[in-house]
Amino acid sequence: MSSPSSLAARVSANSVVTISCVLALLYFGRDVLQPVALAAILSLLLAPMLQVLGRFGLRRLPAMLVTLALAGVCVVGTATVLATQLLRVSEDLPQYRAAIQIKIDQVRTAVERPFAHMQDSFGHISPLAPQGAEGQDVAAAGQNLAAVPRTDLLSDLTSKVWGPLGETGLVLVLLIFMVLEHESLQDRLIRLAGQREIGRTARALADAAQGVARFFFSQFVVNAAFGIAIGLSLWAMGLSHAVLWGTLSAVLRFVPYLGALVAGALIAGFAAAVDPGWQLALSCLLLFGVLELLVANVVEPNVYGHSTGLSPLAVMVSALFWGTLWGPIGLLMSTPLTVCLVVAGRHVPALEWLAILLGQAPDVTGAQRFYQRALNGDTGAILRDARPFLRRTSLARYCDQVLLPGLALAGAEIRAELIDASQREHLRRTVAEVAEALAPSGVTRAKRCQVSLLDANVGAHLRHLREARLGRWQGSLDVPQRSIILCVSRATEREELVSELLARALREASHDARSVVVPIPPEEQDPDKADLVSTLFIPYPTRESLPEWIVVVDELRANLPQALLATIRPTLEDDFPAQASVQPHVDMVLRSFEEALAFVAPGRS
Repeated sequence: MSSPSSLAARVSANSVVTISCVLALLYFGRDVLQPVALAAILSLLLAPMLQVLGRFGLRRLPAMLVTLALAGVCVVGTATVLATQLLRVSEDLPQYRAAIQIKIDQVRTAVERPFAHMQDSFGHISPLAPQGAEGQDVAAAGQNLAAVPRTDLLSDLTSKVWGPLGETGLVLVLLIFMVLEHESLQDRLIRLAGQREIGRTARALADAAQGVARFFFSQFVVNAAFGIAIGLSLWAMGLSHAVLWGTLSAVLRFVPYLGALVAGALIAGFAAAVDPGWQLALSCLLLFGVLELLVANVVEPNVYGHSTGLSPLAVMVSALFWGTLWGPIGLLMSTPLTVCLVVAGRHVPALEWLAILLGQAPDVTGAQRFYQRALNGDTGAILRDARPFLRRTSLARYCDQVLLPGLALAGAEIRAELIDASQREHLRRTVAEVAEALAPSGVTRAKRCQVSLLDANVGAHLRHLREARLGRWQGSLDVPQRSIILCVSRATEREELVSELLARALREASHDARSVVVPIPPEEQDPDKADLVSTLFIPYPTRESLPEWIVVVDELRANLPQALLATIRPTLEDDFPAQASVQPHVDMVLRSFEEALAFVAPGRS
């Protein structure tokens, strides 16, 4: 995936004009594009069923007819159940008419009372209409309605029904032709993409079909479970026709956001009609609201996100975007359309930004996340990511895979002068806090604050924290021979930090590791204690510091001839001399902290 800087470079005046033209085309051409898009999405939805039937030897046309017949049976069956239940409810409504009228009067009184109080308080405000005008208006409206010819009512009804029926028929015809011409359309798209992009185009089409099918299956499972939960809960609460309300809730939830509101209002209204008081209606409304909030804000974003490859936020934004452009139809198709765009972004470089912004998991490594958050000083976010990592593995591996690569990114940008002073301050402070939190030295917070990160490098700061508690040598010298591991560094910020982190990783693995800076003052040197050291670790040098590093290593060899000497070379840094110039001066060249742990494993010393 491209870096953010390369993506930003792609944004130009031409890109803005192109996006504006595409949005205008989507909006003003919606009457043509909506049926085509809906038919295409339905064809992707039916594709898995057609493939299953094809494995049984059915050809394309019979398989399509069987699939459409099964879909029609499901739709007709659901409609029959709803119609039957609605007829039963309509038969029971007359006996609830008095209760409904009482509830309406109560609601009207509760709503009008504040306005009446305001009118009494401001007596100079004249009424909007003379007394009795409301009744005259209602009577006049009734007379006007009665005066409308039945032929006009029939024509109005026909005109309202004909539009949706015509669009449904158009979508059905387009769907049939798309299914019949599925292979031909796929060949045309591959041919349009070019001979060199056959594999990528085929994968994109397969990913789009799989993503749409997974979304609709997930939506069906979620809505069916929601309907069953509503039906069982209402039955347990004693509300009649619980099957109807459960089925209606499941069906209406296929209309995003608005469907759930309609279902909840119908259930609450019916509960208010059948119960003399308000307790049942409020209980049903509370139940529906809690379940809807749980499903809409917890279940759906995660289930739909995992099944479609979209982030939970992208699911919400796509509904807003397509609903604004295409209205209810766009709202219904928002997630499948966005799935297709994300799939296109994964395979078309020009649309890669869509996959980055809307995809479920951004292509960002742990090191990049660490570095980004360290620049902002967000220690809490880094620790939230680090602790689950450390529960599965060791601090050494965390340093190898996250912390050291993140610091390598920081070093590259520091050398390029892309980081200002405040960001360096955040970076140093965050690295110190993370290292202390993951491998604490046991020093109280008051003592920590005595060492300023502005005046000392991070490695020296961390080493001083441990020395403040354990003494100059970070522990007792009355220990068995060849039991101490020394992490040695020269007085540079890079080497001191690497040595201190390695010492902490070794101590976490129950090794007696200590970090020191050379040269050690002569008054602190004790040749009698040389036999206590089993292993020496020193960071790999840079090209510039190689001569000085060789001098330090030769001195360590002379002072501690019995100790094993190893150097650690992280793989992500490139300012290193060739290994052939370093290897003769040490016993081993290691590439990670985990290799260092293996090097000092029991039996090595």
